[in-house]
Amino acid sequence: MGIFFKSKNKDEYLDKQRNKTRLIVIGIFILAIIAGSLDYPALWNKASDYINNQTGIQIPHFKNVPFRLGLDLQGGTHLIYKADLSDIDKEERQESMEGIRDVIERRVNMFGVTEPIVQINKSDEAYRLIVELPGVKDIHQAIEMIGATPYLEFKEERSQQTTEQIIEQQEQGNEEYENIDPYFKPTDLTGRYLKNAELAFDQTTTQPYVVLEFNETGADLFAQITKQNVGKRVAIYLDGAPISVPRVEQEIAGGRAQITGNFTIEEAKQLAQRLNAGALPVPIELISQQSIGASLGEKSLNKSLEAAIIGLIAVALFMIIYYRLPGILAVIALAVYTIFVLAIFKLIPVTLTLAGIAGFILSIGMAVDANVLIFERVKEERKKGRDKLSSIDEGLKRAWPSIRDGNLSTIITAVILYWFGTSIVRGFALTLLVGVLISMFTAIILTRHLLKLTTKS
Repeated sequence: MGIFFKSKNKDEYLDKQRNKTRLIVIGIFILAIIAGSLDYPALWNKASDYINNQTGIQIPHFKNVPFRLGLDLQGGTHLIYKADLSDIDKEERQESMEGIRDVIERRVNMFGVTEPIVQINKSDEAYRLIVELPGVKDIHQAIEMIGATPYLEFKEERSQQTTEQIIEQQEQGNEEYENIDPYFKPTDLTGRYLKNAELAFDQTTTQPYVVLEFNETGADLFAQITKQNVGKRVAIYLDGAPISVPRVEQEIAGGRAQITGNFTIEEAKQLAQRLNAGALPVPIELISQQSIGASLGEKSLNKSLEAAIIGLIAVALFMIIYYRLPGILAVIALAVYTIFVLAIFKLIPVTLTLAGIAGFILSIGMAVDANVLIFERVKEERKKGRDKLSSIDEGLKRAWPSIRDGNLSTIITAVILYWFGTSIVRGFALTLLVGVLISMFTAIILTRHLLKLTTKS
């Protein structure tokens, strides 16, 4: 009787473990279906349309979110500028570069460029500005727009009657009024008269605001403008766009003014940077330009995808031929891994470059490496006489230190590359990092449970 109950308890335990394993695998595959629908929404949308038409149930569509392609895959313009900071104090150089970067980013947005990249690169004491404009074909227009000096100006509010007249003429298509601002008119006060802009805090409320300081000529002009516009608004424009529209409460003399509002600290700091960049632009010189055609980018993309597919097929064939059933399970886990990684690339989103795709392909090798370690350890445990289920658990325990150490060293390397690298290196590091993390999940969790689910004893 004792033997009977012992065997029965063991069977019940094994059934519970198998049910738990089955639920985990089903859950992972449900997530894979959702992730796959994000990768390729057309398949889900066609199925949902069919079900909706047949049953009347309104299953929602997946939004088609395209992959974000980098300059080398999409084509576009790559520019490198050298900044002349000889007249700027060392402690202010980084802030000056950030101000210029902010201005150029807003200039780039005028192109309607999708996901432009504007980065500061420092080597020793030399500062460079790297500008990547995916999809921009006219390199000369890009150079002209980016290289122009940021222009800061102060404008007075027009009367309501004048505003209505200008808008009416614009609506009628009068070309003389086409480029006239209907709400504000220019003054003689521009960024050339602004000495400095800095972040400050109200001592009572601790609310951040921006302090402006003009030179002697600018102080006189500002006093005259504020005297004439008490109770009205004076707009501050940078590159033709308003960045602040404060209302004048009284005449302001002495060459100092405050821009107040419901600013966060970051917003007030950014406004001060923009004002300083407009008033004291850092001279930049174009030292490198490169135009990448869309056809070359498309060719690079096709070659990269072809390499990825060939790599996946080669790895899958090796695993199946050498390990048979465990190899098939590893290929299934590898397919789930690929689906998850591509979905994460869309969700973050990751800008895919040639280097980024190389990082992804390399992470495929890391994913397979973990499976190989597990399978080899399981084979060793089977040779020692263990049953199949205990061999899987023990094999995973023995393989885990090697998997952990190998992947951890890769993760550390990827983080360092991302932290200190430029755009191309960072793309490689990010895709490698994401791939390695997901590969650990599929190898440790999915492959292990698939092995248990297909093992009878």
